[in-house]
Amino acid sequence: MSLGGFIDFSFTQEPQDTVTVRGGVLQLDCQAQSDVLVAGLPSISWRKDGVLLSTVVDERRRQLENGSLLVQNVMHARHHRPDEGEYQCLATLDGLGSIVSRTARVTVAGPLKVIVPTESVSSYLGDTALLRCEVSGDPTPVIRWQKNREDLPLTFEPDSRLAALPSGSLQVSRVQPPDSATYRCLADNPGSTRTGTDAELRVLPGNNSCSSILKWICSDLWVGLACLEDCRWFSLQNKKYSLLAGTNLIIRSVTDDDSGSYSCTASNKNHNITAHAELSVLVPPQFLNYPTNTYAYESTDIELECAVTGNPLPSVRWMKNGEEVIPSDYFQIVDGSNLQILGLVKSDEGFYQCVAENSAGSSQAMAQLLLREPEDSPPSSHPLRMSPSPGVALPSAPCDLVPVLVSSRFVRLSWRPPEESGGTVQTYVQKNNEPVLFVLRERSVNVSEPESLELTVSNLKPEESYSFRVIAYNNVGPGESSVLLSVSTVQVPSRVESLRAGALSPSSIQVSWEPPSLPNGPVLGYRLLWTESPSGKEQSVEVNGLNYKMEGLNKFTEYTVRVLAINRYGPGTTSEAVSITTQSDVPGAPPQNITLEVVLSRSIKISWQPPPRSMHNGIITAYKIKYRKTGRRGDQEAIEPNNFWYLFTGLEKGSQYSFQVAAMTVNGSGPASDWYSAETPENDLDESQVPDQPSSLHVRPLPNSIIMSWTPPLSPNILVRGYIIGYGVGSPYSETVRVDSKQRYYSIENLEPSSHYVISLKAFNNAGEGVPLYESAVTRSLTDPIDPSEDDLFHLFDKYPTPMPDTSTPMIPPVGVQAVALSSDSVRVSWADNSMTKNQKTTEVRYYSVKWKTSYSTSGKYKSADTTTLSHTVTGLKPNTMYEFAVMVTKGRKSSTWSMTAHATTYEAAPSSAPKDLTVISREGRPRAILISWQPPMEANGRITGYILYYTLDKNMPIDDWVMEAINGDRLTHQVVDLNLDTVYYLRIQAKNAKGVGPLSEPIHFRTTKGRGGEHAYWPSDTNPLDRGNINGSPIGQMRPPHGSATPQKNSNLLVIIIVSVGAITVVVAVIVALICTRRSSAQQRKKRASHSASKRKGSQKDLRPPDLWIHHEEMEMKNMEKAPSVAPSGRESPIQSCQDLPQVAHSQSESQMGSKSSHSGTINSYTFDSFLNLMVHFSLMLTCKSDETQVQLQNTLIRVD
Repeated sequence: MSLGGFIDFSFTQEPQDTVTVRGGVLQLDCQAQSDVLVAGLPSISWRKDGVLLSTVVDERRRQLENGSLLVQNVMHARHHRPDEGEYQCLATLDGLGSIVSRTARVTVAGPLKVIVPTESVSSYLGDTALLRCEVSGDPTPVIRWQKNREDLPLTFEPDSRLAALPSGSLQVSRVQPPDSATYRCLADNPGSTRTGTDAELRVLPGNNSCSSILKWICSDLWVGLACLEDCRWFSLQNKKYSLLAGTNLIIRSVTDDDSGSYSCTASNKNHNITAHAELSVLVPPQFLNYPTNTYAYESTDIELECAVTGNPLPSVRWMKNGEEVIPSDYFQIVDGSNLQILGLVKSDEGFYQCVAENSAGSSQAMAQLLLREPEDSPPSSHPLRMSPSPGVALPSAPCDLVPVLVSSRFVRLSWRPPEESGGTVQTYVQKNNEPVLFVLRERSVNVSEPESLELTVSNLKPEESYSFRVIAYNNVGPGESSVLLSVSTVQVPSRVESLRAGALSPSSIQVSWEPPSLPNGPVLGYRLLWTESPSGKEQSVEVNGLNYKMEGLNKFTEYTVRVLAINRYGPGTTSEAVSITTQSDVPGAPPQNITLEVVLSRSIKISWQPPPRSMHNGIITAYKIKYRKTGRRGDQEAIEPNNFWYLFTGLEKGSQYSFQVAAMTVNGSGPASDWYSAETPENDLDESQVPDQPSSLHVRPLPNSIIMSWTPPLSPNILVRGYIIGYGVGSPYSETVRVDSKQRYYSIENLEPSSHYVISLKAFNNAGEGVPLYESAVTRSLTDPIDPSEDDLFHLFDKYPTPMPDTSTPMIPPVGVQAVALSSDSVRVSWADNSMTKNQKTTEVRYYSVKWKTSYSTSGKYKSADTTTLSHTVTGLKPNTMYEFAVMVTKGRKSSTWSMTAHATTYEAAPSSAPKDLTVISREGRPRAILISWQPPMEANGRITGYILYYTLDKNMPIDDWVMEAINGDRLTHQVVDLNLDTVYYLRIQAKNAKGVGPLSEPIHFRTTKGRGGEHAYWPSDTNPLDRGNINGSPIGQMRPPHGSATPQKNSNLLVIIIVSVGAITVVVAVIVALICTRRSSAQQRKKRASHSASKRKGSQKDLRPPDLWIHHEEMEMKNMEKAPSVAPSGRESPIQSCQDLPQVAHSQSESQMGSKSSHSGTINSYTFDSFLNLMVHFSLMLTCKSDETQVQLQNTLIRVD
């Protein structure tokens, strides 16, 4: 077969996911074939984690003759896993192209870890027992059980009382005496085996005394029940469903249609409970449209189709000859997953693969692209260059190709027909090109009508040079090309400068800017564009000046503003967007859905929902609640800043109170709601027990609804807070509705005609839910007329004046909102809509809005998405982060409030950033050791379990060859010892968590010290600052000693002197303090005596001010006897400033004389004392300062003080 046609090139064998063991042999098979014998057999090469493998670097790896990859002595350590990862084989045909295989995951089996050990349990006869055994490992181990050291079957028959559950636990249903034995679990995977501890199952005689309590003993997709009397899964009509051990649901031949919510209800004579589980079936990628082999002309545009489906939705990427296609101006992904190539060139030929991947698997499809010259005809098997038949002429070149109109983004061309057409000209083809990445790409456009001699080429770029040519086609083929025409699109203004925006009021924004630096001609005006968030609605206005006031805007709404200049050639480049938010205002609407609940005889709880978001007009800071007692004048207020409810206590019994609520922003209070009233009872009702059954329940079926009415429980002393209504086809647990305790009627709407519904009604309070009352009804058929003589049952309950619910009330928010994490960045949110049954058929436009944010977020900003289904998968979330979700339903112009929030935490993921602030310092006195510190990564994506430190002498070595040290996750420092002296080391670090390791930090380098004077020498003896700064500059992260620092020997002597001096100074200071206290006491006594004698002499005269002793000086200053220079000769600051600032003491001559005159027994002369104090202070300062110049100056100061 000729090489000019399409080639059948494919894999006959691809590598598969493999589990191996450490020290074992790994073999991955790969074979490819083609129908081109000339090109020879395809050559096979291998990639690991996207990097081409070399069998030369690692002698353990060897490629066999048939292309298979063989890895001997598989290596696997905690921090070194060179053989684990993703593998692909690459098949290449020389001169034609390459294709890649599927991705095969190779896992090295690791050790098993017991998560939950087996513990002994006791169970009553006939109950259900659960023996736990949870073991983790990679890959997931197989759990098997032994009873009295004898193996139990791996799988049990459906009617068996024993069941091995997905978690590994063993369930024993309807426990019998022979079940009393010793059990243990054994876990196996290819890498290791673990044997669990022995646990005893004890069977207790008799019945369980706690039969009034029904509870789950495990929350899995299976369920075990204590005190079990009945357990049933609803909707088990299909034969693909069956039960295992009486309670566990088995689904056979699982398909995507089995995805959904499953409910299991358990009941005994006192209670019933229901558990829900969400099943999501993973579906590998499947192709809906395959890419096809394609012939194309150069300079044309093509689109390769590729449509896939799967669950979750697969990601699609394109490969060309084994390399991933990077989207660009000429390679674009369109319509979700199709590949569009613009302006084909010869180098675009090759094999293209559409690769679809999701968590369930991967799939790929291949197509070949071949280019031919314009005069080539479509081949039957391969393109052959054809020559025109003898006597048949091709068209000559079109004449006079000229640009008629040149703009910034389009060019209009015209030309004359060729002088020799060789027949009828069928069409003209215009071609233009521009260099892109050193490849001259030429694009062609066909003229729509053969007689047309004009064409407009659009989608060009301003200020770019293009080349154009025109070719005429007749029935033979293309003729000669016209002369090449070069055209440059016109210049438009550059960006405006200094764009500014400021909010003037809640509804206006002022925008201003400066003209563009390169107007490229007179600026005719400006165009202001703004986009409202979050609606995305964009508006624009033409402006003549350099500012504009935007009015009529929404309150407290963010707008994005852009401006562009316009000259005679058209609009220029838009400016960078500026975001601005209008000012806030008081809320525009009152709170919604206000309800009152009488908690006790002296307490009422009021609840509400915020105003519609569009009416917030700012951040709601609090809610103001006004209340008053009926018949009493004046209102009282309460403020609730945090919650959507408020509990009023201390009210009067048997009294009616009215309430209204208003929302508040920083601007003030908005409009208040209507008044709502509630009455406190005369006495507190009993809530220590659940309510009794409602005393009666009546139903009246209609074709699409059932009207129900009831009477409350007979016991008037038990508090009832409301009623729970359940209904469904054949089961009362499909849908549930809660109503107020005063309600006696309810209409179940949107039902299917001629269907059998079961209805339950039960009362509830804070102690729990009461016993339900059941009733059934069959809805009428649409053709069944209603008997007008049929009595309406409602007249029986006239003594309960509760009206029928108004169907025009606000929509009920979605209920049962559940959030389940699917991965590290996605959560599935599901809910139920009580306003629409599962089988409802309606043409109403109804959609749901889902909002979410992180639970710890304080900004109040949510993200949202809309859907028409009862579930939505939120993607793009952060790993290991708790999110809260809420749902709202909208039908036409009516919307419900937001539902109750549901929370979910995304799975952990490997760290996505490296540890930061990696720093290295030397250890003093230990030149062969360094201390390394760092900070945790910004994006840990889970709890950091450890760090891996790498260091080497050659930074160009592969990271696997660096020295590696493991560090615990709770450490942020590490010491490395036994390093070489005067050697540069390169260091990197990475973090790890339970999901894997993160990226490596950028390398830093550090030079160890020379270690002069033996092992204990630390700093070089050379203290020349120029030599040390210029020759031995400090590397990154290394700390150098300050100039003039002492050697370790001098440091040791200095340390001894400091210790002795500090001890002596401490003794001296103690003596000084005693002298000061004695001196102060004497001075106070003299002052009292002097004041007393003065008051005797002159009673009206004010007390004289006592002598200003030296300890009261607030303006002390040390003055040198001689003037000292302010700057040291070296140009540094004064030596006194280089040390720590110390309190300075000075004395005037008069104070010294005063001190000498006021002598007293037990005191010393003030001048002598002060001189001694100065001597001690400056002596300690001289010992602690390290600067020689400072020591000299201090010594001079001491001499002058003496």
